[in-house]
Amino acid sequence: MKSHIILPLVVLIATFAQAQPKKPEKVSLDAIPSFPVKDYTPNTAFRAGEKLTFRIHYGFVDAGEAVVEVRNSPLKFEGREAFQIVGKGYSLGAFDWFFKVRDHYESHIDRRNLLPHYFLRRCDEGGYKISQDYSFLHRKRAVKTHKGDVFATPEGIHDVISAFYYARTLDFSQAKKGDIFTITVFIDDEIYPLKIKYLGKESINIRAGKFRCMKFVPVVQEGRIWKTEDDLNVWITDDGNKIPIMVKSNLMVGSIKMEVTKFEGLANPLARVN
Repeated sequence: MKSHIILPLVVLIATFAQAQPKKPEKVSLDAIPSFPVKDYTPNTAFRAGEKLTFRIHYGFVDAGEAVVEVRNSPLKFEGREAFQIVGKGYSLGAFDWFFKVRDHYESHIDRRNLLPHYFLRRCDEGGYKISQDYSFLHRKRAVKTHKGDVFATPEGIHDVISAFYYARTLDFSQAKKGDIFTITVFIDDEIYPLKIKYLGKESINIRAGKFRCMKFVPVVQEGRIWKTEDDLNVWITDDGNKIPIMVKSNLMVGSIKMEVTKFEGLANPLARVN
């Protein structure tokens, strides 16, 4: 997986995806039986109308901004309604001069079970362009790509966007320090096990205020981008929204910080500290 520093969803997923990926088997849809699909996943964490704005800093410089919005999808999949989640990221200031980034991601996820139906990716990063379209065929436990290839996948596979929103529905109320949570993702024609480890609770200050949070670190392969596992930290609001309010990373060269600067249309009150 390529590392993308602008769109914060992909910052999170790319970091978790330092685990060794698995190359899935190419299959024929006609040869695959149909499997049952989970019908419902409880969700009180987000709703249509939510809009989050993130700012990404490289050192002391504002490097980029991203906006992620939840909409009602205009499409139906096998008669089922869906959310359309759109993420757009772009570089700022001096970064835009020498490494222009324009990222666009979309995921249409089932409103009831939160599994992805369709994923779209259009990225232009310093002239390097990516265009991907994936159809998730959960009854066949397969993904069909824009190239026409069909890959076998595990049950409940996610794309990078749907994984982010599904993770927000997980119950951390009984989590203990050291507990690991795993979500499996399909991206770049490979399967990645995304693993995060719970470290406990703490309050943090960002531009938008002070918030009670849960702290996590991704389980990564040391020496690839980070020196140690503890060089990347993720803070998620300790409330019903479970928003990744800040990500802080010490790289081999320099550091990156991502924080939320604006919230709109949240489903629950924020865990602000007065």
